[in-house]
Amino acid sequence: MSFFPRGMSAANRAAEPAEPQARDVTPTPSQPRPLPPRNRVAEEAPRMLTLNPTREEMWTRAESLAWRLSADLGLPVRLSVTDNRSTMVSFRRGASVLQLRLHHMFLDAPEPVVRAVADYAGRGHRTAGAILDEYIRGQQPRIRQVRRETDADLNPRGRCFDLQALYDAVNVAHFQGLIQARIGWGRMPPRRRRKSIRLGVYDHQTREIRIHPALDRPEVPAFFVEFIVFHEMLHQLFPSNARGGRRVHHPRAFRERERTYPHYAAALRWERENLGVLLRG
Repeated sequence: MSFFPRGMSAANRAAEPAEPQARDVTPTPSQPRPLPPRNRVAEEAPRMLTLNPTREEMWTRAESLAWRLSADLGLPVRLSVTDNRSTMVSFRRGASVLQLRLHHMFLDAPEPVVRAVADYAGRGHRTAGAILDEYIRGQQPRIRQVRRETDADLNPRGRCFDLQALYDAVNVAHFQGLIQARIGWGRMPPRRRRKSIRLGVYDHQTREIRIHPALDRPEVPAFFVEFIVFHEMLHQLFPSNARGGRRVHHPRAFRERERTYPHYAAALRWERENLGVLLRG
């Protein structure tokens, strides 16, 4: 459940709270384009690009991209620029605004790629995903490969569950000990009303599994936490792929292997019956 999966919300593709982001850029097409206030540039600029432009230059690029997308779609675009290692494009479409998160590689993307972003995120044209996939593949050197010192360390020991012990047992029982990854609890997000929750995430580049701390509670059964660990370990065997212009995070082979988990039906039933408890965190 790529940090909280399985159709718990139609908006789950936009949820990625663990990654840093710049503040939002939200132009309104009907208003004149304002200049960015200089006293806000330092705190609102996205993370530095490969060529190390100034923060003001980065803010200007982000603002320009938001305006281009907004003009193309005819509605405000609320843009956040990230330095993510896995999700390059995520979005949430609303009736009057598009909330969009893009990796900083898109700040100087060519016009066909910008149009593909508008088509994919703003208009729901899945075929535009092929253009984005090709562009992302060509920009791999710009994707951060290592964890920052500021990234939270992985701690597998919780109040109720030891994730390392669960991981080791699952690895032996279901993978012949062949999965190689580190595991730990994620950070507890700010308390707020949520419509979706990502219960686990696997980072292919660093081979790290993070489990949502909402599961580290006595009322959560051990078999369900173990199932989430099993699910994330499967991502190492069955990575996501592009198909028909869209990214498939759980290919058929993944789902077939997932159903071999001994408590699969019970885990899905518990998740369905206790989603409200998990959302309250």
